[in-house]
Amino acid sequence: MLDDQDDIHPLFYGAPKTTEFKKLRKRIVANVRDAIEQYGMIERGAKWLVCLSGGKDSYTMLAILHELKWRGLLPVELLACNLDQGQPGFPATVLPEFLERMQVPHRVEYEDTYSIVKEKVPAGRTYCALCSRLRRGNLYRIAREEGCSAVVLGHHRDDILETFFMNLFHGGRLATMPPKLVNEEGDLFVYRPLAFVAEVDCEKFAKSMNYPIIPCDLCGSQDGLQRQQVKQILDQWERNTPGRRNVMFRSLMNTRPSHLLDTGLFDFQGLTRATPAEDNLSEIPKLR
Repeated sequence: MLDDQDDIHPLFYGAPKTTEFKKLRKRIVANVRDAIEQYGMIERGAKWLVCLSGGKDSYTMLAILHELKWRGLLPVELLACNLDQGQPGFPATVLPEFLERMQVPHRVEYEDTYSIVKEKVPAGRTYCALCSRLRRGNLYRIAREEGCSAVVLGHHRDDILETFFMNLFHGGRLATMPPKLVNEEGDLFVYRPLAFVAEVDCEKFAKSMNYPIIPCDLCGSQDGLQRQQVKQILDQWERNTPGRRNVMFRSLMNTRPSHLLDTGLFDFQGLTRATPAEDNLSEIPKLR
């Protein structure tokens, strides 16, 4: 990853020359490569729909995936995609102009799901769940239209942890967002190549590169979300015990079904114990 101006992708033009940034960039690249390799995301000759919201996470994902492709380490075609959902005040020209300038193949789609959400969600309730479902459905449609085999999302390590605790606290189940899954229709993969990347690294990277970040507060529904409450809990744990997030994340990769209570994962009914061979009581021991 030498920063020769003639030998880097345009997404990295103007990258800081500091040792700190180079270490950050190397760490994120290594994290993404590990996730892609461990979860078998590469299908040679495949085409990925790389979904961009304009936030720090999606910019980081876009840059790192193009870095890997530029270096010949990601043999897939990348198509960036932004879904403009009609939120009031959304800066519709920011991402298209950025992607043109960065020479990134892309598609920008307008679909007014915001009006649907406003109509369907009662006053005072948050929009995120319905908004997310509508967005995902449109992204699947676009992926099919473009001949893509995978939809690639920018969820990072902290998103995955937060979702786990939201399911634990509010959903009554042990589940989170996996790095790789197949959609319900069975025709598309969903990948999360930032699964091993810390949120703070995404933030530092995107800010250091001065990418034009679009905030996720346009609909005004972010305050008081359950996710924000969980995030605050995790932040407090991290302050009290630095490194706690990493330990918790590793636990998601080290489950023991026999030490949980799910009979669908482990056959407790069929569990047997080892017993010593029955003594032959009818045989009189010989005296010596």
